[in-house]
Amino acid sequence: MSYVDDILARVKTQNPNEPEFNQAVYEVLESLRPVIEKNEDAYKRDALLERLTTPERSILFRVPWVDDKGQVQVNNGYRIQFNSAIGPYKGGLRLHPTVNLSVIKFLGFEQIFKNSLTGLPIGGGKGGSDFDPKGKSDREIMAFCQSFMTELYKYVGADTDVPAGDIGVGGREIGYLYGQYKRITGLYEGVLTGKGLTYGGSLARTQATGYGLLYLTEEMLKCNGKELAGKTVVVSGAGNVATYAIEKAWQLGAKPVTCSDSTGWIYDPDGIDGATLKEVKEVRRARLTEYAKARPNSVYHEGKGVWTIKCDVALPCATQNELNLEDAKTLVANGCFAVAEGANMPTTLEATKYFQDSGVLFCPGKASNAGGVATSALEMSQNSERLSWTFEEVDAKLKTIMVNIFHNLDAAAKEYGMEGNYVAGANIAGFLKVATAMQAQGIV
Repeated sequence: MSYVDDILARVKTQNPNEPEFNQAVYEVLESLRPVIEKNEDAYKRDALLERLTTPERSILFRVPWVDDKGQVQVNNGYRIQFNSAIGPYKGGLRLHPTVNLSVIKFLGFEQIFKNSLTGLPIGGGKGGSDFDPKGKSDREIMAFCQSFMTELYKYVGADTDVPAGDIGVGGREIGYLYGQYKRITGLYEGVLTGKGLTYGGSLARTQATGYGLLYLTEEMLKCNGKELAGKTVVVSGAGNVATYAIEKAWQLGAKPVTCSDSTGWIYDPDGIDGATLKEVKEVRRARLTEYAKARPNSVYHEGKGVWTIKCDVALPCATQNELNLEDAKTLVANGCFAVAEGANMPTTLEATKYFQDSGVLFCPGKASNAGGVATSALEMSQNSERLSWTFEEVDAKLKTIMVNIFHNLDAAAKEYGMEGNYVAGANIAGFLKVATAMQAQGIV
């Protein structure tokens, strides 16, 4: 049995009830086989893969808080500090009822390679809670965030672990978390990213993941003799990533025609109107049925169905495993020739393989949605220097980072005889930097 197979069996045995984590490890290690086989003796001697797939630290804690009726509620809190070989832990906090240890470990493991790909000195981590912010008052969300940070503050810091936002954690939540950290520690430091512009946040951070997704997609198409301009794009999701992916798609000359939330989806043949979408989702925090009321040519559908719309480019920007094999077959049959992931692992393994076997250009989220964490690292730099860069400066740095990510993963795929396999290329490029740093630092 090969070293990779040994580790896959070990991870499955040690984490039997963690399907998302096992899926992420399998996807990464399978594509790393050529690299690992080339260095198997050294990696095996140093137990490098055992260390890579085991978090440096797993923090699990309870989060008690009081709701508006005076009832005490208790949620589960998590922070997985997965790998710090190339920098302090960096990764978002997710607040959603589906959050569990498996989900946080999968996200933290993916974050190692995503952060490495940015070229910036940040390690991999992730955290969150099964708390659901939907339907909660501002006071209830503040009560939860303050309780959450009262435990988390012990383990984070500007040079230790720098969380950010994720699903369910936007500017409001980051503000409450930061205020509590400052209150407890007495420190005004860049311990969180995604902060408000009045207290250390970075311009372009809100747009970064969506914009970065389109910068990389445009470069991927360009390097394969295609153009983004004039193409029809289908997007899933209606949160931060999807909203600004739609905005940047318009700016680059493409036409985004769909978006979705947890209850349904919109098809707008005239193209999704960004201003209306922002009003519905960011201002009113309403359902997409309100978008349909404001845009009479658009059609609202209950449930799932974004991937049935004919398109050239598909951008899954909602959540993990949202695009399955049947969806992939439908997209290919309808002429889709490129898929770039805006969310973390939104495409199942079977769907990914089908895209690749069908000749579809496919870029994994650890590369194509790295714009958010890249700009978070730029926010860390601004905080350290006590500076604030212009929107144009940050956006230009973001575009350079995303273009470089694509060329690095493209080169890695070619070097190992897998030209066009951007999943393998992203994993290899991200892995090699982390593995080299781990070896240099000894058995820690």
